[in-house]
Amino acid sequence: MAEFTPNNHSSLLSAYRTHTNGELRLDAVGQQVTLSGWVQRVRLLGGVTFVDLRDRYGITQLTFDEGAGTPAALSDQARALSREDCIKIMGLVKERHSKNANLPTGDVEVFVESLEVLSNSITPPFTIEDDTDGGEELRYKYRYLDIRRAPIREALMLRHEVAQATRNYLSDNGFIEVETPVLIKSTPEGARDFVVPSRQHAGSFYALPQSPQLFKQLLMVGGMDRYFQIVKCFRDEDLRADRQPEFTQIDCEMAFVEQEDVMKMFEGLIVHLFKTVKGVDLLGGDSQHGQLERLTYDEAMRRFGNDKPDMRFGMELAHIKEQTQGAGDNLFKVFDDAEVVIAIAVRGGASMTRKEIDALTEWVKRPQIGATGLVYVKYESNGEFKGSVDKFYNTSHYAKWAEATGAQLGDLMLVLAGAYAKTTKAASELRLEMGQRLGLRDPDKFKALWVMDFPMFDYDKENDTLHAMHHPFTRPTETTKFYMGDSEARCPSVFYATAAAYDLVLNGTELGGGSIRIHEQDLQQAVFKLLGFSEEQAREQFGFLLDAFQYGAPPHGGIAFGLDRLCALMMGTDSIRDVMAFPKNNQGRDTMLDAPAPLEGPQLAELGLVTSVTPEPKAE
Repeated sequence: MAEFTPNNHSSLLSAYRTHTNGELRLDAVGQQVTLSGWVQRVRLLGGVTFVDLRDRYGITQLTFDEGAGTPAALSDQARALSREDCIKIMGLVKERHSKNANLPTGDVEVFVESLEVLSNSITPPFTIEDDTDGGEELRYKYRYLDIRRAPIREALMLRHEVAQATRNYLSDNGFIEVETPVLIKSTPEGARDFVVPSRQHAGSFYALPQSPQLFKQLLMVGGMDRYFQIVKCFRDEDLRADRQPEFTQIDCEMAFVEQEDVMKMFEGLIVHLFKTVKGVDLLGGDSQHGQLERLTYDEAMRRFGNDKPDMRFGMELAHIKEQTQGAGDNLFKVFDDAEVVIAIAVRGGASMTRKEIDALTEWVKRPQIGATGLVYVKYESNGEFKGSVDKFYNTSHYAKWAEATGAQLGDLMLVLAGAYAKTTKAASELRLEMGQRLGLRDPDKFKALWVMDFPMFDYDKENDTLHAMHHPFTRPTETTKFYMGDSEARCPSVFYATAAAYDLVLNGTELGGGSIRIHEQDLQQAVFKLLGFSEEQAREQFGFLLDAFQYGAPPHGGIAFGLDRLCALMMGTDSIRDVMAFPKNNQGRDTMLDAPAPLEGPQLAELGLVTSVTPEPKAE
C-alpha cells in the first residue's frame, strides 16, 4: 500500500503542528518545525536523549543534546517522558549522522527547543509496537490503543482507500449511493436475524438487515437503475475468522441488464480496486480475452472439490475410480466399494518420510475433515512406485493413476475413497492443506475467477424439501419449466435447475456473490411455492415485493462484495477482525464495551419483554 498523504496538506496545519511525523525529509533541513504526537520510546545515551515521536503518518526522531546546547531543564523534561505521553515540540530539523534506512524520515532528526506535555499516559497494558506483546483479547479490550499500532492503522487506511476507490468507480459508471433502512421486518434469508423489540408496538419486533436485498430490488422497480451502498449488515450466526455479527457489504444493483453486463461491470470494479490500491493487475498475462477465468459450479466441484477454488496452484483432484477397479484376484475392497476415489499429485512429495505421511493420515481422519484413511503412492525418481497398497496394485495400475493425476518422477499420490460428498470435501481440504505446507498459497499472490451456473436449489432428501442455494429471488436460467407445471408436480428436474447466479472468488475465498433476479410476479410465486411457502405465507412475508412486480418491474440483477473480506485479503490476513476498527471477539462479544449486556428490569418492562417489575425494597 502506498504511503498515505492528505490531498490538502494545509488542512493539517495548526498551532500544534507545521508538519506530520512522517513528512520530514532532507529538503527540510534548517527549517523550524512544530510537531505533535505520542511518545513511542525514549532512549538515554549519556548526555543525549532520543525520543521517537509517532502519529498516524509516521515517526520522527527528536534529539535532546546538552552538549549541543539543549538546556538541562529541557533534557530533564525529555528524560521524564513515558511511553504514549501526548506531546508538542518545536525545534530545528538537522541531517542525521547515523541514518535509519528503515524509516522514511530516517535521514533527519529534530533538535528540540521547547517541549509541552499535552497529556500524560499511564503505563499501557501492552507495548504499542508492530510486534506487540499483547494478546488478541487484551488488544480488543484496549482497541483505542491497538489502533495506534502501524498494522492496524495501515489496515484502516487501506479500508478507506478501498471504500473511496469503490465510490469513485461506481459513481463514474452512473451508480448512485442510496441508504436503505436498518430497522426492517424479519424475513427468511438463510441466517438468524438480530431482532429489536419495539416499545411503541408491544410484542412486535424489528429485525436488523442481513442484506439490503429486497430494498435494492424495489429501488430498481422505482427507476433508480444503478444503485450502490457501502452498508452494515447483521447475521446472528456461528462465528469464525471471516465472520462477525456485523459486517460491511459493497451492495450493488443494476436494471435493464443481463448476466454478462453485471459480471463485466463488477469484474471491472475488482480489477480497478486491486490496481488502484495494491498496484496489482488481476488480469495479468494469462487471462482469456482480457477477462477473469470462469468455471461452472459443476467443473469447480469436479476439479477442486468446492465452489470457491484457490487457483494460485494446481494439484487438481483426479477421479480415478475406473483406474482402481478389478486389480486382479486380490481386489482392494475399500476402493471397489467406494462411491468415488479421488487422488492428488503432490509435487516433490516422494521425499516425505513415513512419519510425515502417518501424521498426514491422522490429519485427514480428524472430525473436521472426516476421512476414514489415506492411501499413498510414491513415484520414485528412479521410476518405481512404492505405496501403502502395493499388495493390491502393480506398476501398470499405478502408471494409470499417475497419468490421471499428472504425477511425475519424485511426486507423491494421495488417494481418498468413500461417499461422494464426504470424500470430495476431504479431498478439497487435503489439497488446500498440502498447498499451504508447500508454500503455494502465497498471500502476496492474487488469483481471481468467476464461478457460475450454480444449482437453483439444495434438495433435502430426508425432509423432501428444497432450499434456495443463494436466495429465493434468484432467477432460474430456464424459466419455462417453472411455468409448465413442474412447480406443481415437484418434478425431479427442478432439483437440478440452474440459477443465473455468479460468485467472484479470490484465493479460495468468496469475495462476492450475485444473480439476475426474478422480476415477474408469477415466476416469483412459483419459486416460493417450490420452496414450501403457502400462498398466504408468501403474501405475509413478501407481499410488498409481489405487489411491486405488478407495476412494470424491469429486468435487474446485482452483486454484493464483503468489504471486510476484500480488505483482509489485500492485507494478507486470515481474519476480518484485523481490518475492522472495533471488532467483536470470537465469541461475538465487544470486550471494550462489555457488550452484549443485560438490561435492567424497568427497561425490559417498557419494551414489553416482562410483564411486571418487582420494586426494590426500601431501606429501613
